[in-house]
Amino acid sequence: MKYMLLIYNTATGPDLDAEARLQGHMTLFKELDASGTVLSSAALRENDGVRTVRLSSRGEAPAVTDGPFIEAKELLAGYYLVECETPEEAAAIAARIPCGAGGAVEIRPVNEEVTDLVRGEAPYRI
Repeated sequence: MKYMLLIYNTATGPDLDAEARLQGHMTLFKELDASGTVLSSAALRENDGVRTVRLSSRGEAPAVTDGPFIEAKELLAGYYLVECETPEEAAAIAARIPCGAGGAVEIRPVNEEVTDLVRGEAPYRI
């Protein structure tokens, strides 16, 4: 099963551990890549160029605003898309992701059935 591991970091003050975290990500990615576990990974920019598109339920044009400016202590900083046999294996990988003090990693199972339908890789049935 595929799992999206969403990395959240706190957005307060200077980041004194940035170099150590970067090295940790490089090491973890190499290990996961060598084992064929990681399918994709990316770091996201903090607020530079971020946009939010909100869709209306009344058929109005979508509203586009700058930033994710929601009330949150953490910012989505990046992700790993991994393939694991069990949720526990995904959690073990998530526990190794260096996200800094106060950070968190959210584990979300990928809905592969819907994904395959959207990609046209499975027949659509009602």
